[in-house]
Parts: sequence; C-alpha cells; structure tokens
Amino acid sequence: MSGSQEELNHRERATLRAVARGNAEITCSSEPDLFIDGLACCDQSTVHRLARRGWIEPTAAGRPGQRVLAQITALGRAALHTAGLPGRAA
Repeated sequence: MSGSQEELNHRERATLRAVARGNAEITCSSEPDLFIDGLACCDQSTVHRLARRGWIEPTAAGRPGQRVLAQITALGRAALHTAGLPGRAA
C-alpha cells in the first residue's frame, strides 16, 4: 500500500498529533530521532517510519545530528485526516 493509504496505528497517530502541536524537535539524519517537550520519543522505529513516508520533517536544514523543530507535512496531515483525526496548526 502507498504511505497515504495505509491505516495509521495508535502510536503513529499520537506521534503525528504531537508534532502537529509544534512542540517537537527532530535530528537532522537519514534515520532521525524525535524529541517531544525535550524528551526523547520512546518509539524511534515509529519516528523512522513517519519520516520515511514523508509525514514528518525538519523545519530547517541543520548539521548531521543537530536538533531542529519538527513539522508535520501535508502528507502527514492528510494521513491524520484520512484516519478521522485532522492535524492542528501549531
């Protein structure tokens, strides 16, 4: 299935909502780490899947490993909307 048509699991929905609230940072990396309210996200495999699908991304370029603000993408908002849980603006 394509990324936008896969059903989101609970962790993916919760992570996308947290990023949509605007209180998340992401490391600049091909396999990024996510931090919410300054704390490391406990499910980095979910973070990696969301990043690979193009549903979350850094707001700015940075050095490898640098933490920058994270944002939900239009694809991520569409996935939340499809799941019946529209993303909110920060």
